[in-house]
Amino acid sequence: MPSQEVIRKAKQDKRAGKSASTQAGEFVKDQIDKIRKGKHGARSTKQAIAIGLSEARRAGVDLPPPRKGRTKKSTRRSAKYAYEVGQGKRTPKRRPKVSRAVTNVLKKEPRSTASRGALSKQAKRAASRRTAASRSAAARKASHTKGAKVRSAAAKKAARTRARRRS
Repeated sequence: MPSQEVIRKAKQDKRAGKSASTQAGEFVKDQIDKIRKGKHGARSTKQAIAIGLSEARRAGVDLPPPRKGRTKKSTRRSAKYAYEVGQGKRTPKRRPKVSRAVTNVLKKEPRSTASRGALSKQAKRAASRRTAASRSAAARKASHTKGAKVRSAAAKKAARTRARRRS
């Protein structure tokens, strides 16, 4: 169950006109923090991200389930149910036994999946699957929703890193 703070941040992102994946990012970050604090673990970085996305869908973020051929059928069905719960089209069935079992299994999983190295490796792998045009378009859209202050800070940082690379 995500905290009210995480839900508030996601709603703030929505008001700022940011994409559904950015809103869902708040839930993923919360999941990574939980693993780092040792509340539970995850089998892989992908699993940690998937748990965060599922929480986001259930909380009402407009993040449709993946298209056919992208993931396996059971994952798609699970994402579809979570999405419908979040959109108010389905009432969630509470299953305390299942919930408790999942929590106990996750507690036995490793915490290293939320390390900087593991996240970096996952991000690079995900980015390599996208085209350069897709990555560029995402960056362009992100710059539009940043706001002048943050955009200026990002430009200054880019200039600093460029200067460092040249020397």
